[in-house]
Amino acid sequence: MSTINVTDADFDQKVLQSELPVLVDFWAEWCGPCRMLGPVLDEMAVEHEGKAVIAKLNVDENPATAARFGVTSIPLVLGFQGGEKVAESVGAKPKAALEKEFSALLG
Repeated sequence: MSTINVTDADFDQKVLQSELPVLVDFWAEWCGPCRMLGPVLDEMAVEHEGKAVIAKLNVDENPATAARFGVTSIPLVLGFQGGEKVAESVGAKPKAALEKEFSALLG
């Protein structure tokens, strides 16, 4: 499974009500570091299928959710478990660094 897209309309259902931990990438088309991070998260989505969900939220198209979580700089990856934000990572990072930061959620 690859990454899923989430929006203001379905964020609560797909992320907060998910039975699996969810990493949400807050990104935008114009953001260079965001485009660098995308393929890394796509890889992680495949490797952690069945254990965690990797989602992407375009902040330009979904400003309400970005504002709700106080997103001021992107890329920002937030980790959610049981409806709660439990981890975060700011900036484009290599896969090993992301997996270490989110190891508790990725199993």
